[in-house]
Amino acid sequence: MLACVALGACHRTTDEQQVREAIATAAAAARGNDADGVLTAVSEDFVGNDGDLDRHGLQQMLALRAFRHDSTGVLIGPVSVERRGDRLIAAFTLTLTGGGPDSLLPDQADVYEMTTAWRREGRHWRCYGASWKPLR
Repeated sequence: MLACVALGACHRTTDEQQVREAIATAAAAARGNDADGVLTAVSEDFVGNDGDLDRHGLQQMLALRAFRHDSTGVLIGPVSVERRGDRLIAAFTLTLTGGGPDSLLPDQADVYEMTTAWRREGRHWRCYGASWKPLR
């Protein structure tokens, strides 16, 4: 019995799994209009779509959504993670839906092809770059 407990304590989540979990946690925070929860996964020097969005811009956008009580559905497709040296690249589809809280169907839905770049900062993996394009 002691050996089972010791083996369980030695279990370490892989870097790839930690990134998948960070993506899932950020998506859940986005669904709940929790800007701080989303930003937890984002590096201070984050750059999105070659400079179209930085961390400050992302923070402002998330704060505005929360202020307006926007209801946005966030669905993450399967996440593939590839190691590149000491960095990880995660790719997935992101589906965003909008609509009122009483809507049976969303007013709009957009699907994006996402590629995110991650690096270890202390004990956590943080997203320092992302690119996205509409999936048509």
